[in-house]
Amino acid sequence: MRLILLGAPGAGKGTQAEIIASKLSIPTISTGNILREAIKNGTPTGLKAKDFMDRGMLVPDEVIIGIVRERLSQPDCANGYILDGVPRTIPQAQALVDQGVEIDRVVSIEIADEVIEARMTGRRVCGSCGASYHIVANPPKKEGICNVCGSELVIRKDDKPETVRHRLEVYHNETEALKGFYEKLGKLRLVEGNQPIEDATRDILAALGD
Repeated sequence: MRLILLGAPGAGKGTQAEIIASKLSIPTISTGNILREAIKNGTPTGLKAKDFMDRGMLVPDEVIIGIVRERLSQPDCANGYILDGVPRTIPQAQALVDQGVEIDRVVSIEIADEVIEARMTGRRVCGSCGASYHIVANPPKKEGICNVCGSELVIRKDDKPETVRHRLEVYHNETEALKGFYEKLGKLRLVEGNQPIEDATRDILAALGD
């Protein structure tokens, strides 16, 4: 199974990718990880990417897709893979098609912005020991104080309301259009994300088989 998971930041893609990869015994291919690996190993496309990065430029889509293709040619991808972090835009999706990268199914985890905002802005983390909390789903015994070490809980920059809203805006402007792209190819399936993790996993696995 060659799979892409789509969904807004905070929709649960990372959690579901980990579960599905384990259940299907296929790797999750993270763009960030393979980019760093290609540069470290000095592959031809890795060196191209490094050249752009050294000049403070964005790595072009064709170089990113070339690095993805290099990684997908390795033996552990023979039975399938989950792409994480690519494609993010229509040009990247088209580049995957043009370069012959096969995708069997694209699953979009659907969840309303206000639910995502509540999820993400409710996160708290201990500034000392790193323990994680959520003011609704997993609150500390004493408000604002870590159960483990008694230190003050903080909101990470990524979880601040203005940051969350900006990330959602970028997703809607740049990435959401991918649903239409893959729907035209007959590969898109939608799964409700605002449900328990195990129920969403069940629905994703069902979507892979239909």
